[in-house]
Parts: sequence; structure tokens; C-alpha cells
Amino acid sequence: MKIGMVGLGRMGMNMARRLMLGGVQVVAYNRSPEKTKEIMSEGAEGSFSLEELAEKLDNQPRVVWLMLPAGKVVDEHLEKLRNILSPGDIIVDGGNSRYRDDTRRAAYLKGAGIHYVDAGVSGGIWGLKIGYCTMVGGEEKIFKYLEPVFKALAPNDGYLYCGPTGAGHFVKMIHNGIEYGMMQAYSEGFALLEASPYGKNLDFNKISHLWNQGSVIRSWLLELLEDVFAKDPGLDKLTGYVDDSGEARWTLEEAIESGVAAPVISMALFQRFQSRRENAFENRILAALRKEFGGHAVKKA
Repeated sequence: MKIGMVGLGRMGMNMARRLMLGGVQVVAYNRSPEKTKEIMSEGAEGSFSLEELAEKLDNQPRVVWLMLPAGKVVDEHLEKLRNILSPGDIIVDGGNSRYRDDTRRAAYLKGAGIHYVDAGVSGGIWGLKIGYCTMVGGEEKIFKYLEPVFKALAPNDGYLYCGPTGAGHFVKMIHNGIEYGMMQAYSEGFALLEASPYGKNLDFNKISHLWNQGSVIRSWLLELLEDVFAKDPGLDKLTGYVDDSGEARWTLEEAIESGVAAPVISMALFQRFQSRRENAFENRILAALRKEFGGHAVKKA
């Protein structure tokens, strides 16, 4: 299969690489040409406009995967692609778009006969090695057609058809809300250890490693924390400013509308707001974890 990859940022570049490793031919496009040239040097076919990308996708139907920041930039690319692609072609939005936008976008593209698939992708900067957990929404027959792509991206059992348009991004949104709560729990626990009478003598790197040896709270996040504390035992090299990228806010809006209590996720989000006003140890843990699993920027101390 041949696929166009639009957007070669933190996620898109490594996703293109993993697709190629899985035998999928990639035609790459990025608004800044340097990244396009970089992936071309590794075997991808490059394009320097959306028109060129469409021309080089010589299979039918053509498949274009967008890895772009949520919001206006996605709509801008969809508008251009609607006028370039043909009926029967497929566009996959693999970014962290809001599921409500998927419904509008699918209807917009359907007017031109173009299929729209929403794919929530988790894996961060580690996905190239480990694989990308992928949650898919849209027409089931289109999902089945694209299954070789999802299989190439994901680890074993690492992709799922979640339902009609919007379902993939909805499941990914809830996934990210859970992620907020888990990270907050770890950060508070280590902050309690650090503030205790034993804190100066505790080795957080070894504790992180210990808790992953059969403990009920073992996880990949703890593996990342072990690495974090090995590099910077007191997290003195960064500040505890923790950003948020929107998914937890959307999750809480859904909780309010559906009447489902979500106190842990709400508190975790509010803690991130608070982090922008102080440099607490637990917030430095959150910042460090976001950098480790997703390559997110941190503010240095």
C-alpha cells in the first residue's frame, strides 16, 4: 500500500519511518521542506506541495494521513485536499482533534465523495520502536481497507475499530484524561516521599524500579520515571510548569454533559493550571514525564 503522510513533526516523522519499516510506501509532505528532505534520505518519496503529493499517490483510492496540530490548520489542509483529491479517496486525521470536529469534517468531505477516518494515536516519541496504539473511527469498510496501515503502525493487538465517525478521537480523548490522572497520582506520591523525614535518603530511581517489579502500580510511566531520576535525581534542571494540550478539558466537558463524576481527571487538570504559578516538586515530575513519553518541551530551571 502507498500512503501520503502530511506533517512530519514529533509524531509524524517517526510514524512515516515505522510505516516504511512495515512495508508501506510513504509519500511525505511537510510545510517546511527540510523535514521532507530528511525523510527522503531514508527512503520516502518526497513532495513539496499537496498537489505534488496527490500526483505521486498513483494507487486507487489515494490515502492521505494528516499528522497536524488540532484546530484551524487541519481545516485548512482539508479544504485544499477536498479540491485536489477525487471521489473515493480517503483522508485520515491522526492528530488529537476533537471528536465533534470529526462529524463536521466527515460531512464536508462526503460532499466531494471523499472518505474521512479519525485515528487517535498514542505512542509519543517512543512509537517508532514500540509501536503506536491506534483508535479508529469512521466507516468500517474503510477501516478494513486501511488495516494494513494500522497493522504496520501498531504493536500486536495495538489497534481497534471503535465505531462510526468520531469514535476513535473520543476514545483517545478519554485515554488522555486517564493519563492525566495517572501522572498526577505518581507525582503526588513521590512528592510525599520527598517531603518526608526519609526523603533525603530515598533513591527515587531505585524506588521507581522497585515498584515495577510485581507491584500493583507498575507501569510504563514508572519505567520513564526511573529514567528521569537517573538523569536528574532531584529534578533540579527543570521547572514545574506543566502545560495541557486540550484533551482533559474536552474530557471534563463530556463528564459535565453526561453527568459522570470525574474528580481525579478534573483535579489533575486544575493542578496543571496551578503549576504555572509555582515550582513544586510534583509538578517537576509531571513536566519530566511529559518530556520523556511525548517529547514535550520543558522549561529549564
